[in-house]
Amino acid sequence: MVMKKGLLIIYSGPSGVGKSTVREEFFKDETLRLTYSISMTTRKPREGERDGVDYFFVTKEEFEEAVERGELLEHACFVSNYYGTPVGYVEKLRNEGKNVILEIEIEGAKQVMKKVPEAVSIFILPPSIEELKNRIRGRGSETEESFNGRVETALKEIAQKDIYKYQVVNRDIKETAEEIKKIIHKEMEA
Repeated sequence: MVMKKGLLIIYSGPSGVGKSTVREEFFKDETLRLTYSISMTTRKPREGERDGVDYFFVTKEEFEEAVERGELLEHACFVSNYYGTPVGYVEKLRNEGKNVILEIEIEGAKQVMKKVPEAVSIFILPPSIEELKNRIRGRGSETEESFNGRVETALKEIAQKDIYKYQVVNRDIKETAEEIKKIIHKEMEA
């Protein structure tokens, strides 16, 4: 029996919406055969980070060559460092039958959607803008300026939610994770 190729799942949402907490919940379901893609980056490893485990650490020149050769599904520059998703690594995982999750922002998601139109895209929404503001403030780590910046960015991201195949409102972590699990199972059977 030939193993069915795994899905490529784009998973996005604004800062403070609860993406990581929801992801941790649905990742527990082993029937989903989920795995992460490891990103390539030009930033220096932090203490405890390992090459090929946490990131693929490369030089700026190596990264730029990978971009030129079309070896990245998406890439972006963030705080003077490059980050990107290597095509070869993702395809290797998918060919092993694993469903690969890319937790990326909208600009990266657009790049992936263009290159892999069959990718399953899921956007996590807050129950309301007020609730999102409360969650961001609740972190207690934001200055007024960074809070306003995060809210402004979130509003721009939410305005683009319709480019995603699925939109899921995160009212409750377990319910949201269940809804995402149903989406992934449905896509696996398609």
